[in-house]
Amino acid sequence: MAKVLFINPVVREEDVPRHVPYGIALLASIAMEKGHLVQVYDANAWRKGEDVLRQVLVADEWDVVALGGITTAYGSIKSIVKVAREECPRSIIMLGGGVLTSLPREVMGFLPEVDVGVIGEAFATFPELLAMIDAGESSWPSIAGTISRDAQGKILMGPARDLLEDLDSLPYPAWDLFPLEDVYFPNSQVLFSEEGMLATRRIDLNVSYGCSLICRYCYHLGIAGDMRYVTDADGSQNVEFDKPGNYTRTIRYHSPEYVVRMAKHVYDKYNVNFITFLDENLMTMDKYSGRTWMKEICRLWHENGLAPRLDTSPDAEEGTWTGIHWSGTSHATLVTKDILNVMRDAGCSHLVYGYESFSPHVMKTIGKGATPESNIRSFFWTLESGIRPIPNQIIGFPNEDFQSIRENMEAWKRLGIVVKPFYATAYPGSEWFTVYRKQIEAQFDGDLETYILALGDATRITGVISHNFNAVELLGLREMMINMETRRIDEYEQIWRKNHNIPEGKPSTLFAPAGKAVREKKPAVAA
Repeated sequence: MAKVLFINPVVREEDVPRHVPYGIALLASIAMEKGHLVQVYDANAWRKGEDVLRQVLVADEWDVVALGGITTAYGSIKSIVKVAREECPRSIIMLGGGVLTSLPREVMGFLPEVDVGVIGEAFATFPELLAMIDAGESSWPSIAGTISRDAQGKILMGPARDLLEDLDSLPYPAWDLFPLEDVYFPNSQVLFSEEGMLATRRIDLNVSYGCSLICRYCYHLGIAGDMRYVTDADGSQNVEFDKPGNYTRTIRYHSPEYVVRMAKHVYDKYNVNFITFLDENLMTMDKYSGRTWMKEICRLWHENGLAPRLDTSPDAEEGTWTGIHWSGTSHATLVTKDILNVMRDAGCSHLVYGYESFSPHVMKTIGKGATPESNIRSFFWTLESGIRPIPNQIIGFPNEDFQSIRENMEAWKRLGIVVKPFYATAYPGSEWFTVYRKQIEAQFDGDLETYILALGDATRITGVISHNFNAVELLGLREMMINMETRRIDEYEQIWRKNHNIPEGKPSTLFAPAGKAVREKKPAVAA
């Protein structure tokens, strides 16, 4: 059986490590079920640098060094595979996750150290690769969902891998392989609700795959049905993702019984008191189940003694509870008052809403199907239920303008909040990356890899996709927004109009609506 070393790359270096890598933990469990010998080096948890990484790599004769992650972990991945090839020249280096799936040919070109990559879901692909290694073979292209090289260095892709339909057939993630007590539990606090702030032993679960929405800035990792295999002009095979007017979605979720069994397992084994559901959109699953999925989860949560209750035992500290509080994601147009009340009663403490904008003309271009009124309605519904709504917003959409900035600020006044928006970022795999790729590459001197290395969690600007504002303007406008400096925004609009020769009374935009003429077709150049 293969000796497998999983490495979790460093991500979000500006923050402490908070989340056990769910995908790696799940694949480790699958590999161990097949009898393989598995170890994990969690570089993100330990953050010990290259010297310790080298010690780990030479600690055994690994048949496989496997790693993966989201696109923003690319810099760490690039460093790790280089060191892995130096220290483990005979090991098979495998790469998966969104970082590869979003740009498989390009990333394989950037990382010559990688022997074989997994495109899309690895639940079936990864154990098949390990079985091939056990058999002493390396005909990777015969395995669906792979990308590799032939002896001449030509990149080859295997057939498309079908998505797993029976999610309940998956084992639980191998949490025991990660430093729960030393790293993850001490960083359990979630600063979005009182219960989240008091969490001391949190574990994250992912109980569904997919989302019904077509948000043009979002990348679904190919697990929502938005990834298609295509043949390029040179006859080579490649993948493509959402393009305008070309959308498909596949919705899958664990049964309520599986979800609650897994929650009960981590409660009994690890004594957790908080769970974060990592799902893209819990309300999609509730809608697609005919409004039964979430209610049944909540019913079983009570039935299995997981619903939080104040701990009245003699030795309990004041304000502590038994059971598990939890949080997840919601959506303005899919949530109902009824389900919110049910969720709160079962222990839901806060829900994250991707409101993105409160400007009607911006919201029409995003693809979420929401309106300013549906956003505001869901906010107050959630508050009234006793759940904290956590609003996310974004600035710098392609048609962001002075009107949309003011409309966001007016909505904040209605809600009694101020939100520090993220910056609109076209991550590889998203529709807007497809649409604006050439303009983004131009901002990085034509070097796509430099752009990928620069990508973070959208708290800072990378590639600008706004038609109206450059990076300097977006930085300044966001600062004025959160300080509610309407007068200074008005003053700058006059300067902006003069610079772009747009008289007062005309729309303050360079964006081209469909079928309309426009002064400038490209996004503003990043400063």
